[in-house]
Amino acid sequence: MPLLKSWVASANSADTPFPLNNLPYGVFSVGEEDPRCGVAIGDMILDMQAAEEAGLIDLTDYALFEVPFWNDLMEEGPAVWAALRERLMALLSEGAAEQAKVEPLLVPMKDAELHMPMMVSEYTDFYAGKNHAVNVGTMFRGPENALPPNWLHIPIGYNGRASSVVVSGTDVRRPWGQLKGPNDDAPRWAPCARFDIELEMGAIVGTPSEGPITVAEADANIFGYVLLNDWSARDIQAWEYQPLGPFQAKATATTISPWIVTKTALEPFRCDTPPREVELLDHIKDCGPMLYDIDLEVTMAPEGKPATTIARTNYKEMYYSAAQQLAHHTTSGCPMNAGDLLGSGTISGETKESRGSLLELSWGGKEPLTLETGDERSFIVDGDTLTLKGAAKGDGYMIGFGDCVGKVLPALDDPYKR
Repeated sequence: MPLLKSWVASANSADTPFPLNNLPYGVFSVGEEDPRCGVAIGDMILDMQAAEEAGLIDLTDYALFEVPFWNDLMEEGPAVWAALRERLMALLSEGAAEQAKVEPLLVPMKDAELHMPMMVSEYTDFYAGKNHAVNVGTMFRGPENALPPNWLHIPIGYNGRASSVVVSGTDVRRPWGQLKGPNDDAPRWAPCARFDIELEMGAIVGTPSEGPITVAEADANIFGYVLLNDWSARDIQAWEYQPLGPFQAKATATTISPWIVTKTALEPFRCDTPPREVELLDHIKDCGPMLYDIDLEVTMAPEGKPATTIARTNYKEMYYSAAQQLAHHTTSGCPMNAGDLLGSGTISGETKESRGSLLELSWGGKEPLTLETGDERSFIVDGDTLTLKGAAKGDGYMIGFGDCVGKVLPALDDPYKR
């Protein structure tokens, strides 16, 4: 599919992440105004509340955009999702009859503050990138036992904290926790010393489900995607994760990009999952291309210094798709809700430069990275800013998500010494 032309001139550049082909959904505010839903087009944002009040958007018998989140639209289902996209295309395409009515409803993106685009109902994080799982398993158990026995059969995951999900630009505070090194006799209470990121994609459930669903049904239920940084306290995790897995090590924060890119916008970039080493059971078998060809990268910037790109990879490296993860999530009868967020798991490629976490990039701290500034890093230092970027590249255009940014602040003074 080629670049679709808009009367919004900035949307026709090959360099914009938000061409007419994209039309991602977010929440914004300007000055002291209340947050409201918006659609990104070039370097502008279409005010959806104003468009609805002006009668330009009229999809249901009640107002969809009186609230500053996209969950109400999600709950309407795929038919209304498609109708909204069709209407937005009609309003913003080159030669649109209603251009004069729409123009006053556009807000310059540079003047806007971006907020959480949705209310997160529940949050589940998976461990579904094979290269990452092999790397981490090799570090801790050796190459012969890198993957646990179940890994090639099911997408492994854990239920995280919806309350910890924050929008890009939110500072992240270094956590305290129980730490115990391999040579320590007992654990100690201290700030995390091995704070890390995980480069992930997040799938957002749009259509609720009450019982088990197929992979094809799960794919239809997904509303859209965001970039996702699963901040991870590796030293806290090493002590606490046996036998039940991550807990406080993953509860500090999970940062998402500010714009929800719809599944429809990503359709031209569908691709297959990697070849299977073990045949999957019927309920999670592939039923068509379910992944997306999305280039991803991570940059790190020390306080007051320029950023260095430390990793480049692609979403197509995942072993399990979001649809397979969602289908498996429902097998027990677990209900899924509009606004549920599914983290893909760390996305790493086969080369060192494509590893999606500092744990892998520094090989557990044994091989520190040297940034372009000359600084060395094994894990995150206070004041570092980590940025996740992603875009699907089309014919003369790209589909972007907006950057997923977080700066790490020093740990608080010991909260239990009063």
